[in-house]
Amino acid sequence: MASSTPLNAASGRARWQAFAVCVAVAALTILDLSKVNVGLPSIEKSLGAGSSELQIIVSGYALAFGLALVPSGRLGDLYSRKVMFVVGLSAFTVASALCAIAPNIQILLIARILQGVAAGVQMPQVLGLVQQLFQGEERGRAFGMFGATIGVATAFGPTLGGLLIAVGGETDGWRLLFWMNVPLGILALVFALRLLPRTQPHQPGPRNLDLVGILLLGASVFSFMLPFVLTTGGPDDSPLRWFWLLGCAVCVVLFVAWERRYAAAGKSPAIHFSLFSLGSYRNGLLLATAYFAAIPAIFLLTTLFLQEGLGFPPVFAGMVSISFALTSAIASLIGGRLVGRYGRALVVLGLVIAFCGFVLVLLAAVLPPAGWSIWLMAAAMAVAGAGGGLVISPNQTLTLAEIPVTEGGVAGSMAQVGQRVGTAMGVAAASSIFFSTLYREGPGNADNVSVYHDGFRNAFFVTLGLILVALAIGVVDLVRRKRAVEEPEDDAGDSDTAPAVPTADPAGAEQ
Repeated sequence: MASSTPLNAASGRARWQAFAVCVAVAALTILDLSKVNVGLPSIEKSLGAGSSELQIIVSGYALAFGLALVPSGRLGDLYSRKVMFVVGLSAFTVASALCAIAPNIQILLIARILQGVAAGVQMPQVLGLVQQLFQGEERGRAFGMFGATIGVATAFGPTLGGLLIAVGGETDGWRLLFWMNVPLGILALVFALRLLPRTQPHQPGPRNLDLVGILLLGASVFSFMLPFVLTTGGPDDSPLRWFWLLGCAVCVVLFVAWERRYAAAGKSPAIHFSLFSLGSYRNGLLLATAYFAAIPAIFLLTTLFLQEGLGFPPVFAGMVSISFALTSAIASLIGGRLVGRYGRALVVLGLVIAFCGFVLVLLAAVLPPAGWSIWLMAAAMAVAGAGGGLVISPNQTLTLAEIPVTEGGVAGSMAQVGQRVGTAMGVAAASSIFFSTLYREGPGNADNVSVYHDGFRNAFFVTLGLILVALAIGVVDLVRRKRAVEEPEDDAGDSDTAPAVPTADPAGAEQ
């Protein structure tokens, strides 16, 4: 492989400036996963959207996001991350403008899907550039800041969405959710053209693009996510949608067979399966998938419960997550500095704290009077945020620690695919249980707060279960790492604080 040393021409200041651009754009992208949730009731009133259309606005964005990640990450690795970053950011800005001016729900859905594709183009370039620009302890600090920013964007999104709707009005305030991306996107584009590095390390040999492999992987992701995107919890949900999972199984078998044949021919496949032989990468990806299946669903449930169940305006429903954002940002910065010392144990601790915090959120929602619930939920969110901040950035660092820099984009994009798949699954499962409870108990009883208590509680159990799944994966990986330390002859170097490094790319290590 080519040398993976960060660009010699990039001074410390230049590298951090480029990093700031990357993180700002990543935050803008992630904001659209959470801030739009608050605007769903407004979109429903303004454009007459039904539950299926509202589900596509949320999960369809994640679906399109996930489909674009791997081919975009591969193109960035093979040719130019800067070019792909600029293309994705430009398309995201244009798609946001189309969403803002959409005259009907059909145009909004199309523009929203295009926005998701554009987000999927630019996000793997962010992770690839971080891998390219930093190494060692500096990379841990960078991912700490990245995690803090993403945590703030995820949690502050509902608050920002509520404020924009308050400014624009309940009917058309949702349009400001998309308009805000336009000037910010243009500004970020100017800085990206000036500050992002022009060159990057490449693998030696021909730069072939595995189009068949990419198409098969895209078909696998699409057929897996689609039935979850189509799940609303309403009486019109067709059980036939689950047959798409059979198509997914067929596509996965074809994809694996093609990739092995392609690699055996001496060509570079879309995904190097050797990446999944790295325990740090494999377990980190699975943990992130389970965690991100829970978190967006929790924020969606919270805003729906507070707005529709307890009758709070969007701005107040969104403000509940501010405490999560603040504590998550602080914990992410701390976690980025401590991950080199404590490794996976730090992530496990964060998951335990997050689980306890979200249990408190559930209790605060269903036990006290409505007037107290919103305040107690905000306090509980602060506890959950402190745990969440110790999960995202340390797990990101550990997941990519052993990945060669030349594979940073595609490895990061696969991690993002897992997160988007998790988001679609978690949002579909939680929202369908929430709405199905309302459909079942709501007739003749729609104004009864207890109905929303039941819906929120039943759906929230799903998200808590997903966090426990992430915790179980973290514990398994922690045990694996400790055994590797105790038996170095069986798994040399695969420890919590000094992960093994592929010999072909010694600079790709975290430590």
